[in-house]
Amino acid sequence: MKGYKRLSIVFLCIAALVILLAQCIKSKKEPATATTIAGAATCRQCHAAIVDSYLKNPHQQTSHAVESKEDLQLDPNAYSAVHEFNKLSKVVVEDRSDGVYQVGFDHGVEKVAKRIDVIIGSGEKAYTYGSWEGLQLKQLPLSYYKVLHSWANSPGFPSDKMYFDRPVTQRCLECHSSFADRKIVPDGPLKVAEEFNKNSLIYGIDCERCHGPAGKHVEFQLDHPLEKTAKYIAVYKNLTRQQKIDACAVCHAGNDVEVQKSTFAFKPGDDLRNYYTRVAVAKKQADVHGNQSQLLANSKCFINSKTMDCSTCHSTHENLKGNLTLYSKKCISCHESIKHSPATLSNAMVKSNCIDCHMPKQASALISFQVAGAAAVSPYLLRTHKIGVFK
Repeated sequence: MKGYKRLSIVFLCIAALVILLAQCIKSKKEPATATTIAGAATCRQCHAAIVDSYLKNPHQQTSHAVESKEDLQLDPNAYSAVHEFNKLSKVVVEDRSDGVYQVGFDHGVEKVAKRIDVIIGSGEKAYTYGSWEGLQLKQLPLSYYKVLHSWANSPGFPSDKMYFDRPVTQRCLECHSSFADRKIVPDGPLKVAEEFNKNSLIYGIDCERCHGPAGKHVEFQLDHPLEKTAKYIAVYKNLTRQQKIDACAVCHAGNDVEVQKSTFAFKPGDDLRNYYTRVAVAKKQADVHGNQSQLLANSKCFINSKTMDCSTCHSTHENLKGNLTLYSKKCISCHESIKHSPATLSNAMVKSNCIDCHMPKQASALISFQVAGAAAVSPYLLRTHKIGVFK
């Protein structure tokens, strides 16, 4: 009997050890790979100052989910606004119990109401909005133009009728977010639609969109705290000029391209030509919306320089928008000896504002808008990146 008890205790101990070992094996962390995402919160543990500064940068704010009315950051008079598309139909912005809606009326009768679930745009000039329909994201007909403190029809939308069925595609999210898991599904005869895993959507342009997946970098640096040389992460000073430009051109090279594969997979150092090819259009001027890299490449400043790239003027970790004096100092650092005419020198802006003369705001051929009650279509002005002499 004693032997039986002793044997039972032995078996119980063995069983307990097996369970403990199984749990240890199960909980053992898998080693990071070249595609392991760390997340911005992890980056902040070592780079707090940079991350906190970047949170104020328009890139980081180019999309986010709407959790409450406060997320909309709208003026109080923006609610209950009415946009009439014609004498019979209108869209009203309504603050309801479970969120803010864009509500379409026809002949005075409510026909459709869609909640604002997603904000697209940094708000520097405007916000446009998305609403979830199941797993599909649809763009709403009204956008808020912050510079005008007014609603207008969304870019590309008709100005004479309300429209609630425009899908937000992966191509849109590739420049306004850092990742979205998508699948193609049937949507009627000979039609398909894009569905997204809502939980996979990483809003804004985060650290790893520009520096590549950081999981392996974090793992190495934590295991080697005395190693001060960054490993397994994109260090921009080590990239070639073209690689630096490609990293920005992922989102700043326009939409007149033929996509080969999703740019969500792009990592700094990749050749952008493997992701899309440009559609050849004879004698077509690159539009000021989204074509910054092309416009810069056609500038004499860029052509005559061996080192100029986007970061020559832009500091991505900071918010320098509107600081024309600081940008002008960058111009003067290369063009201090440039002589201006007496008429130009008489302008007080010469020493503090090169930008408005040599990179003026121009109307986009792709985006325009019509404010409610206005008969004329208003141009959407963006600063050209073709540096030159404009008359």
